[in-house]
Amino acid sequence: MTEKLLQYLWNYKVFKHFNFKDIEGNSVEIIHFGKWNTNAGPDFLDAKIKINGLLLAGNIELHIRSSDWIFHNHSQDPNYQNIILHAVFLHDTDLHDLTGKNIPTLELKDYLDENIILKYKKFVHHEGFIACENIFDPEKLPVNFHESNILQKLEEKSIELEQSLIRYKNNFEAVLFHSFAYSFGLKVNAHIFRQIAESIDFSVVNKIRQNPLQLEALLFGMSGWLDTPKDEPMKIWKREFEFIKVKFSIPDLIFRPKFLRLRPPNFPTIRLSQLADLYKHQNLFSKIMEAKTADQLYDVFSSTKASAYWDSHFNFGNISKVHPKILSRDFIDLLILNTVLPLQYAYHRYHHEETADEIVELYRSISAEKNTVVSAWRKLGLEITSALESQSLIYHHKTNCEIKNCLVCGIGFKLLKQ
Repeated sequence: MTEKLLQYLWNYKVFKHFNFKDIEGNSVEIIHFGKWNTNAGPDFLDAKIKINGLLLAGNIELHIRSSDWIFHNHSQDPNYQNIILHAVFLHDTDLHDLTGKNIPTLELKDYLDENIILKYKKFVHHEGFIACENIFDPEKLPVNFHESNILQKLEEKSIELEQSLIRYKNNFEAVLFHSFAYSFGLKVNAHIFRQIAESIDFSVVNKIRQNPLQLEALLFGMSGWLDTPKDEPMKIWKREFEFIKVKFSIPDLIFRPKFLRLRPPNFPTIRLSQLADLYKHQNLFSKIMEAKTADQLYDVFSSTKASAYWDSHFNFGNISKVHPKILSRDFIDLLILNTVLPLQYAYHRYHHEETADEIVELYRSISAEKNTVVSAWRKLGLEITSALESQSLIYHHKTNCEIKNCLVCGIGFKLLKQ
């Protein structure tokens, strides 16, 4: 038994029966169980109980043992002066602080279903993909489960984006550039790519974006790759970088992207070149914000490719088989899901009432991702046909399953009670 589980059972009123009696044998009627308080102070606020014909209103504190009241120093805390009930799993000591004020103690041990406690214990100690996988039932997904997850994810992302907007003086285009850099970096180089992007004043990007060679040279130079040119194109990039660095007072900062454990198409050389090419678009931000369908968004990215040098290279100086380095459909999906839709939501949500519904539909119109998390959910019997479902389940796994937050999970709630 944990205090969190006890609070969960109290909040959702999961008891064998409600004929409560306190440790003195007095009947206790719980008229209102109170509001679950996740901040400092009593566990449940604004509760109402009736005992010996007397109606009491105030707060309720829950503990595993009665003695926890002493160990937590509640007697000296003014936040606990309006307690009307002390509910504990096990009563192990009398508390004169409470009995002196006629505050009843309710021992809950015999009112709880041992099967629920055992099931939760198995959840906590399970080491598989998700804690409940042995009893998981696709039918237990709550109504609008995926939509709720996506909107929660978008709200969290919006808070991050708003903080970036404050930092960059409400420059949405700069924040979009930083976000794209992060996505182009994938898991291995995401933070490094964003550091490169954030170290460049976006006004510089705007001035040189019509010349992808210069923007490419700037990104390559800040990655520390141009010090010792291996061929003529590298000499040109080096010359352009030195010119831009002086002209725009670019700081002497070097960020070194990683190649380790990356497939050649995802090498940072290729991804930075593609990022530079994407920014040749005029009015890129407007096109992305105005796009209403997935096809309109695909059109924005469809012509993006690494520069001609990379048709026959994956790294500097090493010639490979000729193959244009265009953006794959899966990679474009990744850019749309991780960068475009969150920024669209943050940009439109305050002055466009239909934003949430429209973006949820965009998620629904994009194919589901293919990764180990999505595959594991499929093995549990879930049908995953769109990015709405795959993104929802990836988010849910990260924010609930990985940390075994079963007590606030809509699925876990149903499985524990069944």
